[in-house]
Amino acid sequence: MPETEIHKILQRYRAGEIGEDEATVALQGTMFDELGFATVDRHREFRQGFPEVIYAEGKTGEQVAAIMRTLWEKNSGSIMATRADREKYERARLEVPEAEYDETARIIYVRRGEAKRDPERYILVVTAGTSDLFVAEEARLTAELWGNTVKTCYDCGVAGIHRLFAHYETIRAANVVIVVAGMEGALASVVGGLTDKPVIAVPTSVGYGASFHGLSALLSMLNSCASGVSVVNIDNGFGAGVIASKINRMR
Repeated sequence: MPETEIHKILQRYRAGEIGEDEATVALQGTMFDELGFATVDRHREFRQGFPEVIYAEGKTGEQVAAIMRTLWEKNSGSIMATRADREKYERARLEVPEAEYDETARIIYVRRGEAKRDPERYILVVTAGTSDLFVAEEARLTAELWGNTVKTCYDCGVAGIHRLFAHYETIRAANVVIVVAGMEGALASVVGGLTDKPVIAVPTSVGYGASFHGLSALLSMLNSCASGVSVVNIDNGFGAGVIASKINRMR
């Protein structure tokens, strides 16, 4: 891990084995790897508790594979590449045989080095409809790879609100709730009114023309009258999973 490497360098400097300039160069070398087309942040696991996450969309399969291999070799935690298709997964697996692929979440990942999960402090992912699953599963898998216990309540939108109330106790017991909804995005306000825990609302691009590819849901969630509702970007399940993880780790 980067922390171990830093300690070794500092110990060598303190013992007089290397000078200040050599120690500076060595410390810089623990922080990133230059691949030409990408500069891989090796220090992120030390700073944030999780290695750099690859945004695969817009990158070639070869680029995704090369970055994944670097992270696989130089970090100890789980690895993720979001917004990836199967073709990029097949290419990445040639470099990282441990890689797995979740087609719904569109994530290539390597699961390793996970801490023991706390079943009593869980993140709950709630969706309005089945069409929102691609975003919800991105949030769920992200939170799981960050070491959280995650539960789900899917297809519980306001058009059949009795389905949501059937999960009332699960909602109340969750430590953080992620609400994923398109159309008018009303579900976030309803859930926000049922719990005293943080609610992270994720607007999706699901909906007919006047939904403006998720803008309608985004504005509805931003204007929520329920206290304690925060909002991430349209279709940003990854962002919701990360912030929910950070909240869930706090003591």
